[in-house]
Amino acid sequence: MKRYGSLWSEVTAFENLLQASRQAQQGKRYRPNVLAFNYNLEGELLRLQTELRQKTYAPGGYKTFVIRDPKSRLISAAPYRDRVVHHALCNIIIPLIERTFIHDTYANRVGYGTHRALARFTEFARSSRYVLQCDIRKYFPSIDLTILKELLHRKIKCQDTLWLIDRIIDGSNNQGEEVEYFPNDTLLTPIQRRKGLPIGNLTSQFFANVYLNGFDHFVKEQLKARQYLRYVDDFALFSSDRPFLVDARLAIEAYLTQLRLRLHPIKSQLFETRRGANFVGFRVLPDRIRVRNDNLRRSRDRCRQLQRDYTARKLSLSELVQRLQSWEAHLLHGDTHRLRRRLFDQLIFTPPPEPRFLKISVKYTPEWDL
Repeated sequence: MKRYGSLWSEVTAFENLLQASRQAQQGKRYRPNVLAFNYNLEGELLRLQTELRQKTYAPGGYKTFVIRDPKSRLISAAPYRDRVVHHALCNIIIPLIERTFIHDTYANRVGYGTHRALARFTEFARSSRYVLQCDIRKYFPSIDLTILKELLHRKIKCQDTLWLIDRIIDGSNNQGEEVEYFPNDTLLTPIQRRKGLPIGNLTSQFFANVYLNGFDHFVKEQLKARQYLRYVDDFALFSSDRPFLVDARLAIEAYLTQLRLRLHPIKSQLFETRRGANFVGFRVLPDRIRVRNDNLRRSRDRCRQLQRDYTARKLSLSELVQRLQSWEAHLLHGDTHRLRRRLFDQLIFTPPPEPRFLKISVKYTPEWDL
């Protein structure tokens, strides 16, 4: 197994930090914290570089909020300067470690994504009779930080880079108090082992892929699953041999126990592909691909919000068109011709009212010349 060293000079190079700041501000350029950082950009980056090289860098506190889309998720937002560090680290280590990923893992990878995953899922579903579709229960809050560090230390031997990785992982905030026991645990084991990564971090998204990389290879190389793919914690095995998938599920549950993870008891099911399967917001059927009802409902809610924002001048016409084109491009990956016509025919965007100016009539008086 190849381990990578001598990475620290690349991670802390000013050019890399500058590139990281550009990446971190994409879509957030005019937020107050970004504007404040960019006001003295060179000075802020030099200060970060000094803190990293002198090992005095410490992550700041997280801001947390809950989103419901549709289920509740705790989102943790790191301070902006920490997000710059996350990008600087990932710029260097992702290209090295990603080489070890299997082809059919699609989340948080450049050139992959949901639509490519959907196409592969559809290909497998229409060539196999059965699918074992699984979801890991509370994946991000359940990631064991000690195991994660061990996996990353197997890939990287640069001690300075490992120091930063450990610093970021140890700086993660609490993701929940749920206690779970696994084989050979003592009464205090779940309390003594820290777990959970903040979903909002770029590093968390990458580390989540690293955490299940060994599992991906186990499914492909030891279980000999020819048709397998994963998107974050949602994965599926396809086969026309039902007993193979029954045995595979038992082996998968045993392997995930080593990572202190469990399958979701309801979302993990073995069934015939002809019944249709839900994946990345679509429902894949033998003869067509439909948009899931909950995904469609959320999209309609977003469109209503776009209508309000456009009328209230919170959104320009060009921004509105860009949002609608993006949504339509997403729908094009399903058999949605009639749906798109019906939805877009119903959308009426009222232009914002013209600004009104108060007319003031002023009468000249000779006293003004004094």
